[in-house]
Amino acid sequence: MFKTRSIKHLFLCTLLLAIQGIAAAQNKTITGKITDKNGVAIPGATIQIKGTKSGTSADAEGAFKVSVPPEATALIVSFIGYTAQEVSITGKTSVNVQLAQENTTLTDVVVVGYGTSRKKDITGAIAQVKAADFNKGITSAPDQLIQGKVSGLMILNNNGAPGASATVRIRGVSSVRTGNQPLYVVDGVPLDGRVARPSLNLTGLGQTPDANPLNFINSNDIATMEVLKDASATAIYGSRGSNGVIIINTKKGTAGPTVVDVNYSVGMSNIMRKLDVLNGDEYRAALKEYNLTGDGGGNSDGLGSILRTGVTQNVQVAMSGGNETSRYRASFGMQDQQGIVKKTGMKKYTASLSGQNKFLESKQLGIDYGIMAAQTSEQLAPISNNAGFTGSLIGQALQWNPTVPLTKPDGSLNILAKNQAINPMNMSEGYNDKANISYILASISPYFKFNDNWEYRMMYSVNHQVGQRRASLDSSINIDQVLGVGIAAYNTAELTTQLFNNTLNYTKEFSGGWNLNAMVGYEYQKFAYSGVGIGAKGFPTNAVDYTDIFQTPTQVNTNINSFRNPSSELQSFFGRVTVNAKDKYLLTATMRADGSSKFGVNNRYGYFPSFAAKWNISSEEFMKGGNLFSNLALRAGYGITGNQEFPAGAAQAQYFLASGGKASLINVPNPDLKWEESKQLNVGLDFGFLKGRLSGTVDYFLKNTTNLLFSFPAIQPAPASSYWINLPGKVMNTGVELSVRGDIIQSKNWLWSLGVNATWLKNEMSGYSGPTVNTGSIDGQGVSGVTSQRLANGYPLNTFYLRRFEGFDDKGMSVYSDNGNTLYYMTNPNPKVLLGINTSVAYKKWSLAASSHGAFGFQVYNNTANTVLPIGNLGSRNIAKALVGNGEAQTNSPAASSRYLENGNFLKLDNLTIAYNLGPVGKVFRAATVSVTGQNLFVITKYTGFDPEVNTDKNINGVSSFGIEYSPYPTARTFMLGVQFTL
Repeated sequence: MFKTRSIKHLFLCTLLLAIQGIAAAQNKTITGKITDKNGVAIPGATIQIKGTKSGTSADAEGAFKVSVPPEATALIVSFIGYTAQEVSITGKTSVNVQLAQENTTLTDVVVVGYGTSRKKDITGAIAQVKAADFNKGITSAPDQLIQGKVSGLMILNNNGAPGASATVRIRGVSSVRTGNQPLYVVDGVPLDGRVARPSLNLTGLGQTPDANPLNFINSNDIATMEVLKDASATAIYGSRGSNGVIIINTKKGTAGPTVVDVNYSVGMSNIMRKLDVLNGDEYRAALKEYNLTGDGGGNSDGLGSILRTGVTQNVQVAMSGGNETSRYRASFGMQDQQGIVKKTGMKKYTASLSGQNKFLESKQLGIDYGIMAAQTSEQLAPISNNAGFTGSLIGQALQWNPTVPLTKPDGSLNILAKNQAINPMNMSEGYNDKANISYILASISPYFKFNDNWEYRMMYSVNHQVGQRRASLDSSINIDQVLGVGIAAYNTAELTTQLFNNTLNYTKEFSGGWNLNAMVGYEYQKFAYSGVGIGAKGFPTNAVDYTDIFQTPTQVNTNINSFRNPSSELQSFFGRVTVNAKDKYLLTATMRADGSSKFGVNNRYGYFPSFAAKWNISSEEFMKGGNLFSNLALRAGYGITGNQEFPAGAAQAQYFLASGGKASLINVPNPDLKWEESKQLNVGLDFGFLKGRLSGTVDYFLKNTTNLLFSFPAIQPAPASSYWINLPGKVMNTGVELSVRGDIIQSKNWLWSLGVNATWLKNEMSGYSGPTVNTGSIDGQGVSGVTSQRLANGYPLNTFYLRRFEGFDDKGMSVYSDNGNTLYYMTNPNPKVLLGINTSVAYKKWSLAASSHGAFGFQVYNNTANTVLPIGNLGSRNIAKALVGNGEAQTNSPAASSRYLENGNFLKLDNLTIAYNLGPVGKVFRAATVSVTGQNLFVITKYTGFDPEVNTDKNINGVSSFGIEYSPYPTARTFMLGVQFTL
């Protein structure tokens, strides 16, 4: 019996194997390779058997192998960014497929607030810049990647220090306060806008400039950046969207074998422009001409003594891969950037991990996650925004008498008496300032697709930063209260932002070509900021860093402080509906309600609606068959946005606790304080000719900002020093934007594209009836308490308000209109025209890319010429070369006036990159490229300072200034060699 069963089982197994073998024999195997037009393998390309859901992916070499049933006749080959191709396999066992890059001008996916959309379906004013079009070279923060790339966007580097902050404006300036920066959103997470680098203001040196809050992001990790400009695009962000939104999207893993990308670059930097000051021989000649003493008998270069050739190294490694249900990308970056000023620089270490996972057989459940970690270490020089007569390092270097040796014959530093000129070499060596910041930005976003129409998504994120800063000033520095005692400070800061949101999306395609997309959501965000500081003077020894021996100064010479900002919370409800009729007519409506703890109890909530419509004219029947337009669309939108970027607790009573527990009221509560509000109208036209080879957009906008947030000194005998109100009046911004891109040459070996963007802007304040508001402080010797800008009806914000300089009298003294008794409204620092020019040329494996930008129709106040290098210095300090023989008396006072307003027009060549694509190298490298990049190669301008593209922060009581230069960190010119390869 057992033997019979065994024979039966053996027979059955043999039969099943035979059947399986017959079935397998009926299938056939297709092999092949997927490449691009240059023959470069495309790993991860999808190969699908037509008519089935079966298929495979190309391996690291672009090769594939797939078993197909006998009835299969074709394969569908596709990959992101390339046009899908159907390939016949009838009678074939091997096929090689060459994919062509897709013209994705209209089908590109653009990230909008809390979602995505095809570019063709965008109803608002949104610009997208992809990684391939980013600026090349050294970039410590992402905003530098798109400088000059987008119409209506002005990005101005405040100074040339590594990691320095930038002034970013979208469609002009709207707020009288410093909250004019756009909102940054990274992978769906709105950032705080601040950075946890503790501030510093050591005796006599002034306030050092801020760091860039985006320094923690690795530029090599960014895939695209979207700039949301009009209210219909930004209203979904409500109270934080008034100044525009910049969305940063990082690279994600793609399905396919593991890919390793490596980038290495090394560069050298030197000063781009020097100021014309006197050298030793010229100084001696000037002393003789003016019959003065002060010849030190030598020759020295104060500025040259503190400058160097800065070396920068950058290493980036990224690894990505996965399959249809689980994708990942991990990266590591190290950037070591030396500044061109000695003892300055920034080291940045970054690491990131992101993933997209799908679960269940239906793939309805998924989780997206991302984490960015970074550590920045800055070494800073004593270069400040508002140094007094003692000056900061650049001012000290420029002022140093070029006939006085910097060192003595024995090699020691030449240090003058207290409160005389400061030897810049001694200041450089005697000042130590290091700031370290640790960053974490993490998010997790689970979602569930109920069906093809409904999807729920939740996200939790945390942005945590901890900063510490140690600074000391050696006792050899000949400044009052420093010489012989030395000073030091140790400050910390901690910044935490938490966010939780939920969204529910509904999409539905109806008969007749109608589509509906709707989204509702809830969001809660909490902000916390605190810090501790200790300062002291009177250290007994220089053998140990002062910040390691705070216990040695006496108690009376030691001070401790700490702070914690009032809690700030933001609760929001929002929604958006988009209707698409036959790809011809689109309507988008959004609504957001924001509740903020920052505002008065009577105005906790603000409401921000927007509406936009688009007519795709080129989709109409009467446009079909025409060869002129490949795209023609008319857009119009209107919306309301808000601004809540001002200190937490401004509407509340605030107290200051002094030593001994004594409390004093420092802020008067205002229960009626409400949102700053901007109403914006936008009308735009999108166009494309010659099958998309020439395309562009034109936009007109009108932006009206009211309920301006402002802090006034409290009217005495009030118990507090300040109170916050909404200013009567409005700020109007109007303008026209033009962006054009053309593929001029498209042939087998040659490609040439050219892009130009231009913006015409007008800014005006009106309807104001409050107290006089001055800003734009002028600092330096002899100008205490002087301002240069005033807010006034009928004028742009930050209009210069000064004495009108008319020349010199016969005695060489300055002559002013009305004898200097009257101040006049002059020009303003806001450019009337912004320009960006970008081009790329490719010949076979060679490529050249260049980008430049400029600004026109504005003036810059040269505070450096006013108070650092005036004629009165002659005999003890250096002066500007242009002053010699200009008819000015050496005793003439350097009063602030229109004399120091200069034409700021400029055109700068930002980037020039030449690259050679090696293609695959052996069996190890899938692709390799070698490149050479030059940054800040030249600037065309009549401005006499370091760089017309500068903005020293000279705000007064938080009222923003603009367009003032005061001995800033100079701009660097850089040459860089880079190598990129893929494993």
